[in-house]
Amino acid sequence: MLLKTNDHNHNSHQDSGMIYTCPMHPEIRQDKPGMCPECGMNLVPVKKNDMEHYMRGKSLDASQDKHAGHKTESFLRKFWIVLALTIPILIYSELPEKVFTWSAPKFPGSDFLILALASIVFFYGGSIFLTSAWRELKARLPGMMTLIALAICAAYFFSVFSVLSGREHTLFWELSTLIAVMLLGHWIEMRAVRGAQGALKELAKLLPDTAEVIRGNITQVIPLNELKSEDLVLVKPGGKVPADGQIIEGHSELNESIITGESKPVSKKVDDEVIAGSINGDGALTIKVTKIGEETFLAGVMRLVADAQASKSRLQMLSDKAAFYLTLLAVISGGITFVAWLLAGPPNGGDIVFATERLVAVLVITCPHALGLAIPLVASISTTMAARNGLLIRKRLSLEAARRINIVLFDKTGTLTRGEFGVDTIIANIGKTENQVLELAASINSHSEHPLAKAIVEEAQKRNILLTGVKNFERIASGGVKGLFGGLEVSVGNDRLLGELGVVLPSELKSRAEILSRQGKTVIYVVADKELIGGIALADIIREESREAIKSLKELGVKIAMVTGDSEDVAKWVSRELGVDEYFAKVLPHEKSEKVKFLQAKGDKVAMVGDGVNDAPALEQADLGIAIGAGTNVAIESAGIILVKSDPRDIPKIIRLSKLTYNKMIQNLFWATIYNIIALPIAAGILAFKGIILQPAVAAVFMSLSTVIVAFNALLLRRQKI
Repeated sequence: MLLKTNDHNHNSHQDSGMIYTCPMHPEIRQDKPGMCPECGMNLVPVKKNDMEHYMRGKSLDASQDKHAGHKTESFLRKFWIVLALTIPILIYSELPEKVFTWSAPKFPGSDFLILALASIVFFYGGSIFLTSAWRELKARLPGMMTLIALAICAAYFFSVFSVLSGREHTLFWELSTLIAVMLLGHWIEMRAVRGAQGALKELAKLLPDTAEVIRGNITQVIPLNELKSEDLVLVKPGGKVPADGQIIEGHSELNESIITGESKPVSKKVDDEVIAGSINGDGALTIKVTKIGEETFLAGVMRLVADAQASKSRLQMLSDKAAFYLTLLAVISGGITFVAWLLAGPPNGGDIVFATERLVAVLVITCPHALGLAIPLVASISTTMAARNGLLIRKRLSLEAARRINIVLFDKTGTLTRGEFGVDTIIANIGKTENQVLELAASINSHSEHPLAKAIVEEAQKRNILLTGVKNFERIASGGVKGLFGGLEVSVGNDRLLGELGVVLPSELKSRAEILSRQGKTVIYVVADKELIGGIALADIIREESREAIKSLKELGVKIAMVTGDSEDVAKWVSRELGVDEYFAKVLPHEKSEKVKFLQAKGDKVAMVGDGVNDAPALEQADLGIAIGAGTNVAIESAGIILVKSDPRDIPKIIRLSKLTYNKMIQNLFWATIYNIIALPIAAGILAFKGIILQPAVAAVFMSLSTVIVAFNALLLRRQKI
């Protein structure tokens, strides 16, 4: 989880001597590598003792935590001050004479006044870049800030030397405009980055600031951090649920869309569980708090999102490496450019001022900020999009792998099927109707707690069949129940019951029952005064969501496979019903991973979909592990992606999001690298013979612009629907 200096819980760091911080924002601290939520820079490792020493004496009050250079707004404030100081520096430079053939009047000490103003600009405006570069170098991760620091130091110290030695040419106006542009550009970049990120902040906003607690006979409003387990909380219409809990009074519809991605309000009544952050409908609810703080579902989601944002995809690792080598290239190219122009012939060769300008321009133009942001920004946005759609990404590599998946292996029970019995088929004997068969069976079974009995009663209720009271209800040892219904002795049970009662199945009914049995369905019979009324076939009901999910996956060109511990007949029937391409029957839980390996051996990229517990080895073995049936348990370690809603229709969303994310990453890498490839030789002065020269301040504009383009392109991902 992300930590700031005003957090008092640093337990995550106590087992390690290293933490990660942002070179620009040292108050950002976390226990894993990642990206700064303020400016998007890669976090650098810092020894814990060094960080504690650095932060010692800093205010822990969030309202006072505005150290210079640490906040986005400070860049804008510094920009305005630097801009004001830049105006007199520009007036007393050679620029007005070149452009307007006018020069400012000189006076004794004017050169030293400009030196003083430029020094303020360098130390005040440039201090952010200098201190950040120092942290990068200490972490042995030179990057953007190192290049900017080298550029402004080269310009400043060369100009100081020129003034003190009585030389005519300085780079003060280039220095001040460069720092002004860099401050403004970085402020724009940070605003764009903050707009492109914010998954954790958005999740945190789901919680209210206060909770209305009932203690004794008194209702009082308390801060959320004072809430305790077992507290009774009153949630008024339109209010947010402050913590995970159980409804003990009232009923309402709750909007869980931001948490689960489900837009339809969910009906909740007494004894139902509620999730912190969901929005109450029209009813008032009294909720007993069961989980608070780090134990809540939302906190678990935030942990997963933080882990996902800290983890890196292969493309991000590639861009990080490229950014590192680009930094080395910038330093080497800058040095070669400087020496080459000193050794070159007229008109510009041998001019140390011109050579220094080219050095500064090269260092600025090759800052790898855009390249460093190209992948992390897109990954951060996709993580947020996934969370909004009920998909929890534990590992970015999992999301990246999803675009290459060509076969999805489903565990049958609880994934493709409900994992509970339901009425599949009703067979009425000659002269009888389905409703008559169901009415008798449901009325008799209304007193039973057996899963099959409950399924029959539920089906009767769906069909609005009125159940009649039963007398002398009793269970039958051979398998079934009986009772008096309207003066008739009605028995409901298996085929053994028919033998005991001496009832013979008609050939047509027997043939249909045998077919249903071969499909793995359980057939029970209804007998009234030894007359066969009909039969009811029950089965693990196929989820309608599964049909839609498989249809969508096939439209994406993905094959479907199924693994189950059930018999061959059951597996064959379910596969035929759903259009499954390949199935494996009679598979024990520990053998499921072998089936994943079997598919992988054929060259398939396999996504395994299971419940995250029994299927853990298979989920780990698969190229992509997807946990379904997560409910409020967000700590499933075996899966790379978790489906909050337990809905298989979300699986095609994963593949679509993966493809969109990958395409956007490639686009950003293109924009970031093509800019550097084109701009570097121009900055070095390759077109100087044609009069095309890139001044350092212009180079800074282009560098900042490239970063903004990358950030804006990443933001466009939000508009995509998955």
